[in-house]
Amino acid sequence: MSILLQVKNLKKEYSGQTIFSGLSFSVAEKQKIGLVGVNGAGKSTLFRIIIGEEQVDEGELTINESAHIAYLKQSDDCFKTETGLEYLIRQSACQDWQAKKIASKFEIDEQKLSDLADNLSGGWRIRLRLCGMLLKEPNLLLLDEPSNYLDLNTLILLENYLNSYKGSFLIISHDRQFLKNVCKETIEISKNSCYYYPGDIENYLIFKKQKLATAIKANKTLEKQQEHWQEFVDRFRYKDSKAKQAQAVIKKIAKIEKKRVNIEERSGISRIKISPIKGKKSFSLRADNLAIGYDGKAIVSKIDFISRFGERLAILGLNGQGKTTLIKTLVGRLQIINGSFTFAKDASIAYHGQEEMDLMNGLEQAGDFLRRLASSDISNEGILKMAGDFLFRDEELKKPISVLSGGERSRLLLAGLLLSKPNVLILDEPTCHLDFDTSEALAQALKNWNGLVLFASHDRAFSRLVSTGIIEINEGKAKRLHEDYDDYVNRLEKYLSSKVKEEKIKNFVVDKKNNYLENKAKKREINSLEKKILKIEKQKKELLDYFLENYSNYDLDKVKKLEKLEKSLKESENLWLSLQE
Repeated sequence: MSILLQVKNLKKEYSGQTIFSGLSFSVAEKQKIGLVGVNGAGKSTLFRIIIGEEQVDEGELTINESAHIAYLKQSDDCFKTETGLEYLIRQSACQDWQAKKIASKFEIDEQKLSDLADNLSGGWRIRLRLCGMLLKEPNLLLLDEPSNYLDLNTLILLENYLNSYKGSFLIISHDRQFLKNVCKETIEISKNSCYYYPGDIENYLIFKKQKLATAIKANKTLEKQQEHWQEFVDRFRYKDSKAKQAQAVIKKIAKIEKKRVNIEERSGISRIKISPIKGKKSFSLRADNLAIGYDGKAIVSKIDFISRFGERLAILGLNGQGKTTLIKTLVGRLQIINGSFTFAKDASIAYHGQEEMDLMNGLEQAGDFLRRLASSDISNEGILKMAGDFLFRDEELKKPISVLSGGERSRLLLAGLLLSKPNVLILDEPTCHLDFDTSEALAQALKNWNGLVLFASHDRAFSRLVSTGIIEINEGKAKRLHEDYDDYVNRLEKYLSSKVKEEKIKNFVVDKKNNYLENKAKKREINSLEKKILKIEKQKKELLDYFLENYSNYDLDKVKKLEKLEKSLKESENLWLSLQE
């Protein structure tokens, strides 16, 4: 198996500060690797070094001449004056039909391809950029946080593509479920080391936890032995009769010091505690015929739901459908188009989103920010405890907000909001930029909290743990679903799988029809089959739409009809394929 990329003892510094050192690993053909590490470990810097945007200070980087690398960076590279189709053609110098074909894999239709790329939502632009990268036909992908801000549909489509991808890839992501679903191996980089593990992220984290526990236990055993011998040295080193023996023990202590396992400073959050609210059993939020949008134009209407304290509602839907619009309306950033919503009379609302992070005063110190937001009844000790829970201790509290990374700002804002003792939390992509430990600790804290939580998140592990219900926004409407989050994801995966199958049939017809239809009789039969398949698919879609809208009703006749349609569809498709061959 050919080695595409070889890294040996890489070191990178900025202004005399070491970002990482001692990085050594290789990437061979068909390897699917998740690249992880704490915020600031240098993951994105490593990618920029690989593609030549930055230089290393020490070490060697070897790229095989057969390696064709494509890089998806976090920043956008779409021109404001070009359409989606023009962007794809510029990126790959391909024909328009080739661009449309790859775009269809991510459900980018001709309407969106004809729109200005700059007018598309962030999620759709990421889909576009993925297509532009894949059109170059690379055999090594470098994906830097590809799942950030992607809706659930796009995440599933991306996973399906990566699981069928024949080349290699390195993926940086804080989305644990995404890494688990697509990566077979794991590399963790830190300031002073690089560790390769031949398994997925879940197994690696279990292994890492066991390894850490073993190292701590071994060090404690050595420390006890060291303390015992040190007592002997302190007692007898100046006595002539024991001096020689004491010197021998001193040498043993020095050897013990060398045996100690080097444990790098742990940065994970173990537990977050949110102050419980008191006496809240009534409704927390009611929406009545609410319409939301921009500039007086509604993009979602007829929003009706009631929520109670203790509920945690996940706001789901495609990017651009109105999730963030709903959140901004509820927190007062946008005007209501029509209808109304009402929070409980004494609701205390805290909002976490990118907009709030951007508004943070860069000159204010982290500690002062927390003290300003903290409720008046919280002691300084309580503030420091919350700060420590979010990894802000001692010198970190003295840092101005302007020097904090995106993940650090997100953690600081979360800590400040929790110190304000709200009874309603509204969160827009709260786990973006957060590491695994922080995301999991936050999810556990929210799960155990008795206030109202409304959140939009692409992180399935977080959403699965937190949510007790769903508000789905789709095609200008919003409805409250009471189904389990896993059931919702499974239903969506099946729907997207059927859509991909339909697209494959359409593409196959376009690509192969003229090559295999050799006589009129076969043409007539195939045309008849295609009409039959489309008719069955239409009937199947109508039934699926019925089940989606009437999920609480179980109609045995319709279930049996769906089973017959699926059987007939499979038989027709098999016959169609055999005729083509």
